[in-house]
Amino acid sequence: MRAVVLVCLLAGLAHADLFTAIADLQHMLGAEKDVTSVIDQYIAAERDRLDDLRSVENYNFLIIHGFTSFRYAHEYVHRNAHAEAVGPEFVTNPINAYLLIKRLTSEWKKVENIMLNNKATTFLKNITDNRVKSEVKFPGEEDLSGAAIALLRLQDTYKLDTLDLSNGIIGGEKVSNKLSGHDTFEVGRAAYNQKDYYHCLMWMQVALNKIENESPATVEESEILEYLAYSLYQQGNVRRALSLTKRLAKIAPNHPRAKGNVKWYEDMLQGKDMVGDLPPIVNKRVEFDGIVERDAYEALCRGEIPPVEKKWKNKLRCYLKRDKPFLKIAPIKVEILRFDPLAVLFKNVISDSEIKVIKELASPKLKRATVQNSKTGELEHATYRISKSAWLKGDLHPVIERVNRRIEDFTGLYQGTSEELQVANYGLGGHYDPHFDFARIANYGLGGHYEPHYDMSLVGYHPIQLTVSLEYFQRGVPEPYGKNGNRIATVLFYKEEKNAFKTLNTGNRIATVLFYMSQPERGGATVFNHLGTAVFPSKNDALFWYNLRRDGEGDLRTRHAACPVLLGVKWVSNKWIHERGQEFTRPCGLEEGVQENFIGDLSPYVNDP
Repeated sequence: MRAVVLVCLLAGLAHADLFTAIADLQHMLGAEKDVTSVIDQYIAAERDRLDDLRSVENYNFLIIHGFTSFRYAHEYVHRNAHAEAVGPEFVTNPINAYLLIKRLTSEWKKVENIMLNNKATTFLKNITDNRVKSEVKFPGEEDLSGAAIALLRLQDTYKLDTLDLSNGIIGGEKVSNKLSGHDTFEVGRAAYNQKDYYHCLMWMQVALNKIENESPATVEESEILEYLAYSLYQQGNVRRALSLTKRLAKIAPNHPRAKGNVKWYEDMLQGKDMVGDLPPIVNKRVEFDGIVERDAYEALCRGEIPPVEKKWKNKLRCYLKRDKPFLKIAPIKVEILRFDPLAVLFKNVISDSEIKVIKELASPKLKRATVQNSKTGELEHATYRISKSAWLKGDLHPVIERVNRRIEDFTGLYQGTSEELQVANYGLGGHYDPHFDFARIANYGLGGHYEPHYDMSLVGYHPIQLTVSLEYFQRGVPEPYGKNGNRIATVLFYKEEKNAFKTLNTGNRIATVLFYMSQPERGGATVFNHLGTAVFPSKNDALFWYNLRRDGEGDLRTRHAACPVLLGVKWVSNKWIHERGQEFTRPCGLEEGVQENFIGDLSPYVNDP
């Protein structure tokens, strides 16, 4: 009965989605203090059995119970003291955040196992009551997996070496403690569970190397070998997979799958390439996310930005916006980042005090960000958007109302049909993969296209000159449309994305304003993949661009992404401005292709900046 109560208590402590917002991770730091406190109290109540948690001499007890990475309460106190000394910035480091979540998931389970047969229920209930009062959430398995996958995302995007990352090194700088063999193994296993054998192979290899220098090892070699061998096989390294599986069968003769896998790999090789030196490891990264511009996107995130075209280079400039009565008294600084299409940065348009108020209003409302399913029109969670967001109405607080008025001043666009201010806090490795802000027509999907082609059959026609060719008929090539003959005409129906902004009744999203409310130490850029433009967050500034052309058509060049946050915390707020009400603030041009050269440019004709 006590075991059932204990499981229920622990289940009540676990909340998924903590990894999706750094704000939640910072709030969770105090949870470690609760753990150390309950351990000390528990040792006092059960000293006869649990003196082993403090005793260096009685080390074998800990090994028997698999308690090697959570050895003593004073070690946990030391870790917590370090985290408290650093403060909230502790979890802005992705490795620290991963270790924090790991300590509060897998290692806490080891504490549970030791406490199951005694007075654990009372102490755990005290922890539960304290967390309910302080509203501190506790991580679940999804958080541990999410934290590990975030490390993999950061590794890929910023080209981080696996060994360096496992040793707490980012960009040549020591930023965190080393991961143990078991810590590293768990990252590899998270990759394996995602069928990501590319990362699993790298992390399991490093885990194997780490336990060679651990005494005792924090994870069994046999566990690593099975994952590593299978990943090698999946990546096309069958001989190496066979070699490691033979080693597994030797050190763990009772392993349930080792001998069978040895035979399986041997049958696969059919006696070929069974002798001689093992070939080099092949480990090719394969992406299945459908993002065709993945390489370009990640390069921009790293700051690998192509040079500005010569014709634009000398025309980019900064100026003071004074085109409204109020702005003549308080002009706004504008930096033109690019032309064709126009993107600008409004400088110092939100104050630190306003940012503080907005964060305070948004924090209790933060929920995991959703995206609209282009097929169903429903909002849903997605792995390609890791953040938490909240919507703030204009009448919620004078600061929100003031910011909304300011947006109208510096964009020149009517705000009566804009969406509410959305505030977002990005999580561990938080990002938003390439996307459009506007609703698209003829939805081909991410990077969707159709190569140049003919709708009619070319059987019987010269493929270049499109003249009748007897050679085609003489080959006896069958007519693909059979007795119905060739295609005589085409009717093409265009369908708008289902339910896109339907309930708003305000038209499409004409423009986006993105306020930067913090400045991460590294990463977190806003990048426009097809334009080769990257904007790194600068606190108090606002990025602005038009999503639609002057004729109301979506500008496909505005496909953009939020890069993963490598170090630090990223807070942003954005305003999506809609078409309705902009008939005079941004009218159509009189020439095709007309576009702005500055904010508020209403010229009806195409002209150079």
